[in-house]
Amino acid sequence: MRIVLLGTAAGGGFPQWNCACALCSEARTGSSRIRSRTQSCVAISADNERWFLLNASPDLRLQIESLPQLRPPPAHPRGTPIEAVLLTNADLDHTLGLMLLREGKQLVVHSSPQVRKALTTGFAIAPALEMFCGVKWVNIPDKATPLLCRDGSRSGLLYSAFAVPGKPSRFMGDKAAPSPGDSVGYRFVDEKTGGRLVFVPDIARLDQSLLPILGDCEVLVFDGTFWSENEMHERGVGETPAAQMGHVPISGEHGSLKALALLPVKTKVYFHINNTNPILLEDSAERAAVVAAGMHVAADAMEYVI
Repeated sequence: MRIVLLGTAAGGGFPQWNCACALCSEARTGSSRIRSRTQSCVAISADNERWFLLNASPDLRLQIESLPQLRPPPAHPRGTPIEAVLLTNADLDHTLGLMLLREGKQLVVHSSPQVRKALTTGFAIAPALEMFCGVKWVNIPDKATPLLCRDGSRSGLLYSAFAVPGKPSRFMGDKAAPSPGDSVGYRFVDEKTGGRLVFVPDIARLDQSLLPILGDCEVLVFDGTFWSENEMHERGVGETPAAQMGHVPISGEHGSLKALALLPVKTKVYFHINNTNPILLEDSAERAAVVAAGMHVAADAMEYVI
C-alpha cells in the first residue's frame, strides 16, 4: 500500500489566509524553520494505478497536480485514476473538494449515514453534485470488506470504519444531535503485503477502548490539530477549546501524546495540523517533545509504503 499525504494542515491551510499569528507570519517570510501546508487529504493505492482519496480537500486540484499518478491518463482526453472518496466527517475542509470533481464521471463517495445526511440537508453538496456528475453513496462497513473500484473489481485493499468521539459539522446547527458516525476513523489492510493503515484525522477525545484499534497497524495517521486545549485563546485568535471543536489536544494529562507514545506502532504521524500549533516550528520545544515520543509531524508530500 502506498500512502501519500497530499495535504496536512487543518481547515484554512498554513499559513491561513486571514491569520497574522506568529507562525503564519513566519511562514510567509520563507523561513527555513517552518513549511507551508495545504489542507488535509491523503491518497492511497495498492497498485500505484487505482487511487482512493481520504477526504476531499478544498486544495484538491493543486494536490492532484502535485502527484503524477493522480493526473489524467495520457491515453484518454478525459479521465482520472481516482476511484472513490472516503469521508471521515462532513466538515468543509474534508468535503469542499468534492465540488472540484464535478466535471468527471459519477462520484463514488463512502461515508456514514450521518455524513451523507449532513451533506444533503445541512450543506447541500450532494444535491448540487447530482446536477453535474451525480453521486453513488456507499455505506461504510464496520468489518473488513474489499474496497472496490468503480467497475466493481477489487482494489487490493480491505477497509473498515469505526466511530470516534466527535460532533456534527457546524453548519448542521440544531438539525442534528451528536451521534456515533458524525466522525469516523478508517482501517485499511493491503491484501498482498498485509500492511495496515489506521486513519483518524478528527477525534474529540481519546477513549481507552480505541487504543487496541489504533495500535494494530504499521502506520497511524492521527489528529494533531491542536497542541493544547486552549490554544486558540492562547494565540489570541479565538476562544473555542479544542475538544469543543472536535479535536483532542496533543499535550496534557488527557492529551494524545501520552497515550500514543505507548503504542507499538512503527510509524505514528500527527496530521491535520492547525496554523496555531507550535509543532509546525521545526526547532520548537513542542516539536522536540513529539519527536522524542516517537511521533512524526506530517508535511505535504510525505509518503509511506507498507
